[in-house]
Amino acid sequence: MKKYLLLPLLAASLALSACGKSGSDSQKLVVAATAVPHAEILAVVKPILQKEGLELDVRVFNDYVQPNDQLVQKQVDVNYFQTEPYLDAYNRDRKTDLVKVIGVHIEPFGAYSRRFKTLDEVPVGADVVIPNDPSNNSRALILLHKAGLITLKDPTNALATQRDIIANPRQLKFRELDSAMLPRVLDQVDLALI
Repeated sequence: MKKYLLLPLLAASLALSACGKSGSDSQKLVVAATAVPHAEILAVVKPILQKEGLELDVRVFNDYVQPNDQLVQKQVDVNYFQTEPYLDAYNRDRKTDLVKVIGVHIEPFGAYSRRFKTLDEVPVGADVVIPNDPSNNSRALILLHKAGLITLKDPTNALATQRDIIANPRQLKFRELDSAMLPRVLDQVDLALI
């Protein structure tokens, strides 16, 4: 059976209509979300939905794997946190069949450094950390490609990896870390893509 991902308000209306009960009967929807900004968004939506008879039980996770794992294991009803390329990679790697209900916003993504003010200042051999999840990993590489620091075989590939780098003139040294760790190591690296 397919599982569903959501945009909070759509999920609420789906849950209410699927239940077939009147607005006076309270329904519960268990949602897996990452802390920022997804759980924060759900916290704003929660009282509005409660007035409509839908109780949100938001379970916050600090990584990107557990919300999908919890959905597959039927520990939650829906989740709210990921991009479609990430979902596709998760399904491919784990042979699952999660599907999206509707697309969600995409988080801003950028290159950050405490040592350099511009990407032009990034030296040869710089220590660069990028996210280890497939979709954000490729977002990092595409950003570096667009900035001219590397060249990718296909800069439109939403699941590009380091194997797709065909030129690295500054000999950047890449390390892949969990996305939640990237802000914490900013002082220890030359460049972090977050």
